[in-house]
Amino acid sequence: MYKIIGSDGQQYGPVSAEQLRSWLGQNRVNAQTLIQPEGATEWKAASTFPEFAGDLRPAPPLTAPPSVNLPARASNKIAAGVCGILLGSLGVHKFILGYTGTGVIMLLVTLLTCGMGGIVMHVIGLIEGILYLTKSDEEFVRLYVDGRKEWF
Repeated sequence: MYKIIGSDGQQYGPVSAEQLRSWLGQNRVNAQTLIQPEGATEWKAASTFPEFAGDLRPAPPLTAPPSVNLPARASNKIAAGVCGILLGSLGVHKFILGYTGTGVIMLLVTLLTCGMGGIVMHVIGLIEGILYLTKSDEEFVRLYVDGRKEWF
C-alpha cells in the first residue's frame, strides 16, 4: 500500500500498487509524483521505485525555453499593429500574422459592401492594431503566434 501527493497538493491513499500502475497508465501519476510506501516516513519520487519503472512513461525531450526565440517570434508585432491601425479594413494585419482566412473575410466584407462594411472592419482593425502594440512580446507570442487567436 502507498500514499501519494497529487498534483493538487492533496494526499491520497492508501492505494495498492495495482491502482498506482493504473494511474500511471492514465498519466494521473508521473515520475515526479511523490510516493510514500506503507511504514515509511519519507516521500520519494515515483521514479525511484523499481516496481514502477516499467510503468513510467519516458520524459518528453527538453526544448529550449520559449524566451530564447522570443524576438524572432514577435517580429511581426509592430508591422501587424501598424497595418491594423492604418489598413484594418483590408485585413492586411491578418495576412501578416498568417491568418489568411480572416484576412480574406475582412477584405471581402470591405469590397463586397462597396466600402460600407469597411467601416466596421476598420474599427476592428484599429482595435486589434492597438491590442497588438500594447501587448508585451511574451503575451503577443502566447496569444497570437502560439494561441492562434484570430479575433481581438
